[in-house]
Amino acid sequence: SFIMNMYLFVYDLMQFCGHSWIFTNMIIRFMTFGKDSLADTFHSIGLVMRLCQLLSVLEILHILIGIDKSCLLPRFLQITERIIVLFVVINSQEEVQGKYVVCVLFFLWNLLDVVRYTYNMLARMGIYYLPLTWLNFSLCIPLYPLSVLAKGFAICVSLPYFESFGTYSIKLPFPFTF
Repeated sequence: SFIMNMYLFVYDLMQFCGHSWIFTNMIIRFMTFGKDSLADTFHSIGLVMRLCQLLSVLEILHILIGIDKSCLLPRFLQITERIIVLFVVINSQEEVQGKYVVCVLFFLWNLLDVVRYTYNMLARMGIYYLPLTWLNFSLCIPLYPLSVLAKGFAICVSLPYFESFGTYSIKLPFPFTF
């Protein structure tokens, strides 16, 4: 139990460091370069974002093997939708990577995750700081719907590029073309 708790603490710490780096980098870049920083958000932080999201797949495993007592379905849906949007929609279309919606989406994801992983780390040590607990459970109320809207908008923005470039498409032979 102690070893598993320590492992989860280290996992939360790694995720906290990654998401904090992304979040801080985004804010500093925006304060330094202004609106110009929004267009190349993916190019400046995309690698760390992809690593953090891939690492989050372990959360499903943590729940399945029973070392984390969170509910599986909500966490599975959150991680799956993030992986699909990040890797299938944004990463596969270079034209989408420069859109402002990517910056907004990354900002929302990382704001939620910095608070969540901070709360998780402290909770694993038995520390429940009331303002952080309130923020962890309240921040998701406005930010999750905004995140869903941003994901939907990112998908809508990417659709013309998928259609024009034929990404993930297969050309069918003559009798089946319609």
